[in-house]
Amino acid sequence: MKQQDAPLVTGFALVCVVLFILLTITGYQDQAIMRAGFVPARFGADLILPPGTMVPFVLTPLTSAFLHGGWLHLIFNMVMLLFIGRQLEAPLGGKAVAVLLLAGAYAGALAQFLADPESAIPMIGASGAISALLAVFALIFSRTQTAAIGPIPAHWVRALWLAAAWIGLQLALGFAGGGGFGAVAIWAHVGGFLAGLVLARPLLRWRFGGR
Repeated sequence: MKQQDAPLVTGFALVCVVLFILLTITGYQDQAIMRAGFVPARFGADLILPPGTMVPFVLTPLTSAFLHGGWLHLIFNMVMLLFIGRQLEAPLGGKAVAVLLLAGAYAGALAQFLADPESAIPMIGASGAISALLAVFALIFSRTQTAAIGPIPAHWVRALWLAAAWIGLQLALGFAGGGGFGAVAIWAHVGGFLAGLVLARPLLRWRFGGR
């Protein structure tokens, strides 16, 4: 697939990589995470944070998606983003993929907030947005044969297995980096994935009409 077939996903990945390199070189990585990362405890509260411009709380689910905590975090997310996102953007179109990315980022942040609203630890990374793409890929485009489990249809089983594998890989990365469970925003992955499951069919109807 050519780059022009998926300009949105490719552009998103490039911005994430360039921003990470610039912040690393200039030494502003930690400040950017504090000022633009998603901090659940900022909602309706005044936190004692370093002086300087803070991104408005309502925008932090979006800005945090462009920030990554290390090379391993960045590389893994970008590989997943490009592998899945570029396969989805050509058939679905850039607008539908943009909706998925935004919905995944905000749904992931909401899930993380509901799980721990008092947390003052910044959540960063594109995992929530990528999880929404992963859900659509698993639900609609994956050709892996999966058997139904009781009343659960086969396509839902396939999606749930892929979600479990995705979260498991993120946990493995967290432990490899020495952070354990605390290094991975598990609920953000779940929230983003659920957003993708909910939006998959409506976006297909939007893209292809009644077909």
